[in-house]
Amino acid sequence: MESSFHSLENLFLQLGLDNSNASIDAFVQKNKLAHDEKLQDASFWTSAQSAFIQECLSEDSDWAEVVDQLNLMLHD
Repeated sequence: MESSFHSLENLFLQLGLDNSNASIDAFVQKNKLAHDEKLQDASFWTSAQSAFIQECLSEDSDWAEVVDQLNLMLHD
């Protein structure tokens, strides 16, 4: 089975967000998560975005690595 690589920019597109570097940086600065807050439970997601993130993580999909990257960035 071939694994696909998804970039952070592609994840933002998938989530329906602006995927420019400046927009990603601004999103990360604006939306910090509490230490014990799960990425998929953040209040800034729509229900569809939250469901997509949850699905990526629970199914260990080919999006999981970049979702983990975003999680780390928002918990920094």
